[in-house]
Amino acid sequence: MKRLGIGLQLYTLRDVIGDDLEGTLRKVAAIGYEGVEFAGYGGIEADRMRDLLEELGLKAIGNHVSLENLETKLDEEIAYLKTIGAQYAICPWLPEDRRSAEAWLKLFVDFEQYGKRFREAGIDFCYHNHEFEFEVEVDGKFVFDALYNRIDADFLKVEMDLGWVQYAGQDPLAYISKYANRLPLLHLKDFRKGDGTPGKRIDTVELGRGDLDLLPLIERAGESGVEWVIVEQDVCANPPLESVAESMEWLKNNYLSKI
Repeated sequence: MKRLGIGLQLYTLRDVIGDDLEGTLRKVAAIGYEGVEFAGYGGIEADRMRDLLEELGLKAIGNHVSLENLETKLDEEIAYLKTIGAQYAICPWLPEDRRSAEAWLKLFVDFEQYGKRFREAGIDFCYHNHEFEFEVEVDGKFVFDALYNRIDADFLKVEMDLGWVQYAGQDPLAYISKYANRLPLLHLKDFRKGDGTPGKRIDTVELGRGDLDLLPLIERAGESGVEWVIVEQDVCANPPLESVAESMEWLKNNYLSKI
């Protein structure tokens, strides 16, 4: 089984970070994560962030860049990523009024332009899915697939969220294979069906506690050119630092121990 980098999407710890992203990063490094994917920088200047990550032995994987920032602060995002040595900029989500087939057709054009700008700077642009990309079709395909069919791989790569792929009724193993060598980043997210009450259609749970068969997915990822598996838990029932520590322990016991 191929050894992949193990990262954490810091959105998972948003309720912990508060005004102390630096302190949180120190705890993440102590847990054993090798890299971090940002969801904003907590007001820390890029030079200071670069030095802090070097001190902690953490790799800057990339940043989740909002659609608003792609539209209005692209140069600033590029400059920060280059300073901290991150390879990836990822659009993580779209507001509901930007998810129609008509809206997607415009986004295809916009995303290609953002991808070209990032590529010129030596950064790879990616898109992170939820379930709604499998609810609308363009060109007779799910938007998820039409997006990557319309835009060249040089300008848009895949950050696949396995939990949402399965939640949308698709086969995560098949989708990893489908996007082999265009899929550098894989979000590991375990889901368990909720109790059906409003807001409880699903629970995001620590790795190994949900419905996904994770090890075959990680193995397929290693065969498909994935560089980083990134832990993300949208909502933590336990204190978030305990949740990400438990997920890291699962990876140590069930993945790293087998390499």
